[in-house]
Amino acid sequence: MTLLSGAIAAIVVSASAVPAGEPLRQQVSTYVTAHQREIVRELVELLSIPNVAPDAANIRRNAEHLRAMFAKRGFTAGLLETSGNPLVHAELRVPGATRTLLLYSHYDGQPVNPAAWKQKDPWTPVLRRGRLQDGAGDVAWPDVTAFEPDWRVYARSASDDKSPIVMILTAIDALKANGLQPTSNIRVILDGEEEAGSPSLVPAITQYRDKLAADLMLIFDGPIHTSGRPTIAFGARGILTGTLTIYGPRSGVHSGNYGNWIPNPALRLAHLLASMKDDRGRVQVAGFYDGVQPLPDEERALVAAVPDDSERMLRAFGVAAPEAAGRSLQEGLQTPTLNIRGLASAFVGAGARTIIPDRAVAEIDIRLVKETRAADLRARVDAHLRAQGYHLLDREPNDAERATHARLASMVWDASATEAFRTPPLHPQARALAAALERAYGAPPVQIRTLGGTVPIAPFIDALGFPAALVPTVNFDNNQHEENENLRLGHFFDGIVTAAAVLRM
Repeated sequence: MTLLSGAIAAIVVSASAVPAGEPLRQQVSTYVTAHQREIVRELVELLSIPNVAPDAANIRRNAEHLRAMFAKRGFTAGLLETSGNPLVHAELRVPGATRTLLLYSHYDGQPVNPAAWKQKDPWTPVLRRGRLQDGAGDVAWPDVTAFEPDWRVYARSASDDKSPIVMILTAIDALKANGLQPTSNIRVILDGEEEAGSPSLVPAITQYRDKLAADLMLIFDGPIHTSGRPTIAFGARGILTGTLTIYGPRSGVHSGNYGNWIPNPALRLAHLLASMKDDRGRVQVAGFYDGVQPLPDEERALVAAVPDDSERMLRAFGVAAPEAAGRSLQEGLQTPTLNIRGLASAFVGAGARTIIPDRAVAEIDIRLVKETRAADLRARVDAHLRAQGYHLLDREPNDAERATHARLASMVWDASATEAFRTPPLHPQARALAAALERAYGAPPVQIRTLGGTVPIAPFIDALGFPAALVPTVNFDNNQHEENENLRLGHFFDGIVTAAAVLRM
C-alpha cells in the first residue's frame, strides 16, 4: 500500500466514524435559507464600515464591531493591541474537545479609487443580479424576500476578507440551531493590517503567543477553485520585490549626436534581464532552485488531480501556449518565480524622443516556495548582476562612481519580504480537514499543494510550530484588490456550509 492509498483509507475510516446519516450540509443549508435576510444584513453592516489600514479611527470601529459580533455568539472576545492596528481575538471553549483550531482572517481592505466604482462609494454595498460586466441590474435591498445564488454584493472587502468572517459566525449559529457545537476549541485572530503587509503582526505573535497556540491554523481567505468545488490549499508562496535600475548618462542625450558612443541603459537592461531567464521560463541565476526537490509520488499525484481547465484558461487570457511547453499551472506553482512586473525608460508613444535615456528601470518580484528563503534569493540575484560586470549599489551613484565604473546598477530590495509556508498534504491534521469537507459534500475537495499568491502566515508557523492550511470560499472572479470587488451569494451561502464542516471536523 502506498502512503497516498493509506491516507485515503484513513479518510474512509474517519468518515465512517461519523454518526451515519448526519446531514450536516442539509441542516446548515436549511438554516441559511430560512435566515438569508438577517445573514446578508449582518454582512452589509460590516461592509459599510471603511477599512483601509491607515484609517485608524474606522479600523478601530471595525475591530469593535467584530468583537461584538463574536461576543454575541458566546465567544470570549477582545482586542489585542499592537504597535499598529489592533488584532481581534475571540475564543470558544468546547467541553471535551481535544483539538484547538486557530482561524485567521483579516478585516482591513485594499485602498480604493472611489471614482472607479460603479456605485455611490465602495462602502455603500450594492446588490446586483449578476456580474457588473454582464450588465446586471441593481436590486433594491428592501424589496428582497429571497436571494438568488447568482446575485452579487459589490463593496470593498465583500470577498477579501470580511465575508469569510460572517461565514464562520453564521456557521456557529446554524450548528447551535441544530443542537450541534464545534468538535474543537476555537480561537480566532483577525488582522487589521494584512493588506498593508501586516507590519505589527510578527511582534504581536511573540507578545500574545499564549492566546494563539493551536493544533492547526486555518486561513479563511481567497477564492475556491474555478471548478466550484470546495477547496483546500496546504501552502502559499512568499514574495520578495525589488527595483533594478541601470544607469546611463546623467540626463538623456541626443541619439543622433551620441548614438554608437554613449551606452544605452535600456538596451543594457534588456540584455541583463534576458540573462536571468531563458526562453523556456527557467531562471538562470546560479543557485535559484537550490533545495527544491522533485515531488514525492503521492504529492505529484495530488498536484495532477487538481481539475484545472488549461485550454479554457489560455483562451480566457488570450495566450496560445504556456511559458514552458507541457508544464501545467499546478506544476509551475511548485517552484520559485522571477517576474518582471514593470519596465520604464524615458518616454513612449506620442511623447517619445530621439534620445539615449539616462536610466532604465525594472520592477521585479520573486515568488518564494517553502524550500527557498528571501535572503538567499536576494543574495543570489545580486551575485548574478555582479557576475554580468555591473558595479552594484543600493542607491543612486555619485560622481566618483560614475567616473570609475563603466557598468552601474542599483538593486533596491523591499525589506518587507514574506516567506512561503506549506503543510505536508499527508499531515494527520491536513487529512482530517480534507475528510471533514468530504463528509459534508459527499466528494473529495480540490486539494492544492501550494497557492501562487501570498499570505503572511509563515511567522505563525515559525514562532508557534503548528501546521496551517487555507480554506478559500469566495468566487474566483471577485475583483479582489480592484475596483468593483464583489461576492457571489451562492458562494457565500456555500461557504457557511464549508465553515460548519471545518468546525465539526
